[in-house]
Amino acid sequence: MRQRLIYWGSLSDECSQTRFDKMRDIVGAVILGLGIYAALDPFHHSPIADFPDFKAHYIECPPWAEFSKFPTDSSNRLQKADLQSLDEVSGPESLAFDPENRGPYTGTADGRILRWDGPKLGWSRFAYTSPNRHVTPHIIGVPLYFFSCQCFPLICRFVCRSEICDKAHKSPLGYVKHEHICGRPLGLRFNKITGDLYIADAYFGLLVVGPQGGLATPLATEAEGVPFKFTNDLDIDMDGSVYFTDSSTIYQRKNFIQLVFSAEDSGRVLKFDPRTRQTQVLVRGIRFPNGLSLNKDHSSFVFTESVTGRLLRYWLKGPNTGKVDIFAMIPAYPDNIRINDKGEFWVAIHGRHNYLAFFLASHPRVRTFLLRIPVPARIQYILYLGGRLHSMVVKYSPEGKLLDVLEDKTGKVVKSVSEVEEREGRLWMGSVLSNYIALY
Repeated sequence: MRQRLIYWGSLSDECSQTRFDKMRDIVGAVILGLGIYAALDPFHHSPIADFPDFKAHYIECPPWAEFSKFPTDSSNRLQKADLQSLDEVSGPESLAFDPENRGPYTGTADGRILRWDGPKLGWSRFAYTSPNRHVTPHIIGVPLYFFSCQCFPLICRFVCRSEICDKAHKSPLGYVKHEHICGRPLGLRFNKITGDLYIADAYFGLLVVGPQGGLATPLATEAEGVPFKFTNDLDIDMDGSVYFTDSSTIYQRKNFIQLVFSAEDSGRVLKFDPRTRQTQVLVRGIRFPNGLSLNKDHSSFVFTESVTGRLLRYWLKGPNTGKVDIFAMIPAYPDNIRINDKGEFWVAIHGRHNYLAFFLASHPRVRTFLLRIPVPARIQYILYLGGRLHSMVVKYSPEGKLLDVLEDKTGKVVKSVSEVEEREGRLWMGSVLSNYIALY
């Protein structure tokens, strides 16, 4: 009996070992096949199939132990935010109020700039950046070619539509296909003296539109003979000079995921002089420059470098004029940056680093391998952010000291934030990925 048990026991061990060996062979074959597929990408399904010159670059980061100590919001205070204009605005990246305290104004995913006219009137179309947006008024589907929307803007709120650009989509990402046609206004800033609205459009460069709205006028589309590929954010100095970011000279906004994974450094920070109408490159070699804000006395401005998580300061006055230093470091992907009345900086965070992102930062070949796998770029990006969108905003003192952190770690209420505007004690938050404005 004992010999039989020993026999069956040894047979069971052999079967288990055989199954393990087979499983190991299968897993090995799958990994090998995946590696060959990723290397060859025969059907061109990978996120970088259209970018044969794609190259991922090494990103230098502080030790993970230092990153992991960054404060968190244990109370998830952004879950107490109120969602305004739900499904009425799509992808409100930036928020601005005019000198007469009207607004907010915001640029949306379909290329329009809208103005909030109060609860009775709601949102109205104020301006647009693309000359391709041909608006023809319609009544019951019948085009009225003799009718002028510029002459009757109030009536046009009800009868005008654009065939391509005004087609509704459930998600802001649904408009990406036609962004280069319809425009994608991102950063917005008012000149407090003239009332003109300055716009950073991802595809049409730096533009301005007067207090009456309408089609914006281009101011700059290139610098040093190099066209802008991804105009992002801006701020206006007291003399009218405009400082703005061009996130890349290689990738457009619709390819921002490839830009993040590449971490290439063709981004620039620029200055537009309204008197000479010349554009000057102030800083180059930046990895995804994004938001930008002058400090309170306009002696410097701070801009975000999204890929590295750095907040960089450029000095306009004083002994350090023309120099750049590190203002702060965030273990995350900072987006737009704005100051409040005290001169404190509010920074919107597009996503916080997890260990996967930290690991991939220093392993560019692994990033390239992952992008060759036929998994949509959006899914890979979500995994890069930890598997889900979640919101985070941080506040810094004028000297760069961390003052506050607000989060919705699970994305229960506020899923993402692109900009924070503090006004009369409340925080107005827009997001390029959402269909609402959050108010906290």
